[in-house]
Amino acid sequence: MSGLGTAFGSGAMTNSIHELDEMGPKDAIFAIGTNTTECHPIIGIKMLKAKERGTKLVVADPRKTDVALHADVWLRHKPGTDVALLNGMSYVILTEGLADEVFIAERTENFEAFKEVALRFNPEYTASITKVPAKKIIEAARIIAKADAAALYYTMGITQHTTGVDNVLSTANIMMLTGNLGKPKGGVNPLRGQNNVQGACDMGALPNVYTGYQSVTNPDVKAKFEKAWNAQLSDKVGLNIPSILNAIEKDKVKMLYVFGENPMRSDPDINHVEHCLKHLDFLVVQDIFLTETAEIADVVLPGVSYAEKDGTFSSTDRTVQRIRKAVEPIGNSLPDWQILRDIMKAMDYPADYSSPEDIFDEMRSLTPSYAGISYKRLEDGGIPWPCPNENHPGTPILHVGKFSRGLGKFSPIEYREPAELPDKEYPLMLTTGRIVTHYHTGTMTRRCWGLNGADPEGFMEINPTDAKNLNIEDGDEISATTRRGSLITKAQVTTRVPEGLTFITFHFTESPANILTNSAPDPVTGTPEFKVCSVKVKKLDFSDFGCQKRKIFRKKSMRKDA
Repeated sequence: MSGLGTAFGSGAMTNSIHELDEMGPKDAIFAIGTNTTECHPIIGIKMLKAKERGTKLVVADPRKTDVALHADVWLRHKPGTDVALLNGMSYVILTEGLADEVFIAERTENFEAFKEVALRFNPEYTASITKVPAKKIIEAARIIAKADAAALYYTMGITQHTTGVDNVLSTANIMMLTGNLGKPKGGVNPLRGQNNVQGACDMGALPNVYTGYQSVTNPDVKAKFEKAWNAQLSDKVGLNIPSILNAIEKDKVKMLYVFGENPMRSDPDINHVEHCLKHLDFLVVQDIFLTETAEIADVVLPGVSYAEKDGTFSSTDRTVQRIRKAVEPIGNSLPDWQILRDIMKAMDYPADYSSPEDIFDEMRSLTPSYAGISYKRLEDGGIPWPCPNENHPGTPILHVGKFSRGLGKFSPIEYREPAELPDKEYPLMLTTGRIVTHYHTGTMTRRCWGLNGADPEGFMEINPTDAKNLNIEDGDEISATTRRGSLITKAQVTTRVPEGLTFITFHFTESPANILTNSAPDPVTGTPEFKVCSVKVKKLDFSDFGCQKRKIFRKKSMRKDA
C-alpha cells in the first residue's frame, strides 16, 4: 500500500471488479505479476470473458500461466525486472506521442523527473535486461496507450520483491502516463493475496495506522483514539514482521500473539522463523486448526471459521459486505472478537462489546471513510468505501477529478537487481506461487478431500532443457537447495517455466517452499523477496540411502503445456 499511497494518496484498488464485465473491443487489460485464473479464479474468469468480447489482453509473467495463454501480447520477462519492463513501455509511450498530455498537465506532478529516467529505457536496452523482445515491448505499450480505457491488475508477483514498492510505483507511472485513473474500466488494481486482507488493513492491522489508514504519528488522530478508548497511546510506528523476528533475536520482543496466520509455513527462510519463535518466552496462537505454528505455541486459543461468526468482510475492491453465522461454534471455540474482548477484560481494560455490530459502530464513528456504512445499510448489499455519510452511495471509483493527495505523483524509478541471482553454486532461479486447488499454506484446503485429492503433493516445475542437463525426468524425486535450506519434492518437467527458472508452490508441509526462499526485504515495507532467489536442483540417487533406485510417478497434470 506504500507505493500507491505515495503516488495517489491511497493504497487501495482504484476501481471495481465488476467493471471487467463492461469492457469491450476498445478497452485493454494489463495483467502483470498475477496468475489471476488460479489465484483469483472469479476475477480471472471475468478477464477471459472480457477477452472473448474483444478486450485486448496484455500479460507480463515469467511463467506460461493460463492467463498468458490467452494474451494478445505475452511479455515473458525475467523475474525481478518489472521496473525495467514498465520503464521500457513508458519510453515507447513517451517517444511515440501516446501520452495523455492533458491529464499529465492538469492532474499530476513530478513528470519531468520521471520522464528523464524513463527515456533511458529504449526497447533494445529494456530487452537486454528483461529478455523480452523489443517488438513485444513496443506492441504492448501501444495497446495500453491507444485503448479508450486500460486497467492494470497486479498481485504478489509485483509486491514480493526487494523492489516491491518500486514495482508498484512503476505501475502507477504508466497508468498516469496514459490517463487511466479516475475513470471507469481503468485504474491500478491490486488483487489482495488473502481473504479479507483489504478489510484487515482497513481496520488498522498495519504497524503505522489506525482504522481507515489514519496515521499513528498524527497528533490529532492519536488524541481522537485516546479519547474514545480512554487510554494513553504511542505515537511510534510499530514493527513489521521481519523487524519483529529481528527484535526477537535481540531479546527486545519476548511474547508474540499470532492469529489467523501460519508463519512456520508462510514466511521466508522457515528455519530462521522457527529459531525466532522458539526463542520467545511466550507464544500464543489463535486459529481454527493446529497449524505448524500452533504446534510450537505455549497456548493455543480455538477460533472459529467464517461460517461460525457474524461480521463484515471487505473485498479487494473496497466493497464492505456482511457475513452471517450459519452454524454455532464447535466445542470451546469462540469468534476472534470474543476471545480478544475476554482477554482485555482479564487485563482490567473495560471492553463492553456485546456484538460485532458494537465494534463496527465504534470503528465507523472514528473512521471518516467508513462513517456512512452501517449494518442496516449493508442488508441491501455491499458498499465501497469511502462513504462519508449515510446518504452517500459509496465510491466505486477512486480519484475522480483529483487524487486523494491532490495531484498524482510520478516517481523516477531506477532499475535494481534482485537481492540474490543465480551463480555457479546455485545456477537456477526459483520463484514461488499458488495453484488453483489450494490456498496459502494448505491449512484448510489440504483438509478437504476433494481439493487435496486433485493435487495431493508438492512439485517443482523445471524446464525440459534444464531437466535434461540434470538427467531429471518428469515425476523423479529431486532435492532443491538454497543458501537457507533444502527440501525434497517431485519434478514436473514443463515449458510453463523458461530455461533457467524453476517454480514451486508453498502449500505443502511435506515440501515447504519457504525453507528455500529469501527473507531479504523491501526497504520500505519489509516485504520479503519470495519471488526471486537462486537454487540448485539434484536428482535423488536412492543408492545413497541403501535402497534400490525408484521413480515416483504422479498423475498427469491438467495444466496446459502448449
